[in-house]
Order: sequence, then C-alpha cells, then structure tokens
Amino acid sequence: MEKITCICVMRELMKALSNLETQLMESHGVTLNEAMALCAIGDECVTASVISERTGLRPSHTSKVVASLENKKHVVRKLGKQDKRQMYLSLSASGRECLAQIKVYAFDIPSMLQPIFREYNH
Repeated sequence: MEKITCICVMRELMKALSNLETQLMESHGVTLNEAMALCAIGDECVTASVISERTGLRPSHTSKVVASLENKKHVVRKLGKQDKRQMYLSLSASGRECLAQIKVYAFDIPSMLQPIFREYNH
C-alpha cells in the first residue's frame, strides 16, 4: 500500500471513530475514551495502570479520563487496604448503569468498521 493511501485510510478510520464518539456523547454523555475506561473497569476494582493497559491510553491521558468520569460521578476512588499509597477505581451505580446502557445501545456502525464489529459478534 502506498504511504499516501495508508494515510487516507487512517483518515477515514478516524472519521468513523469520531462518528461513534459523537453517538456516545449524544446518547450517553461520555467520550469514547471514557466508555473504554468504563469497560476496562467493569465489575472490578482496578488501578489506573490497569485501565491504561486495557485501553492503550497513556497514563497521563488515563488520569484525565478518570478525573472526568469522577466528575460525572461514574467512578469512585478507594485507597488500597494493604498499600495506602495505591488508589483503586470502581464503577459507581451511575457508572454501572451507563455501561449497561452502552452495552445494549444500537449504535449506527460506520460501514468501514462493520467488518471489525462482525468479528466480535461470533
């Protein structure tokens, strides 16, 4: 694939993801990164580094996403029991509700992304 073609395909991918993020914002009030963090936490109590690993976000960006989710009352922080320096994150009731709604929402998947989504429906 030519380099310029590769960049053009990436541009289309970014546009498709941007459309998905717009749907998330309008339907659930969260960004794509916030939704990914909610999924990364799920029913667990995890550290920010676990969220970074599961989402692929850099630690500094994960910190901003977590702070935003805290402001929206979707995430709560808890001190570690054995190591008081360690901070653990879990979903609040509103975070669990938001994640549950995202999981069943009928997103309009851009055609470019449909093959990827079909892979996960099996």
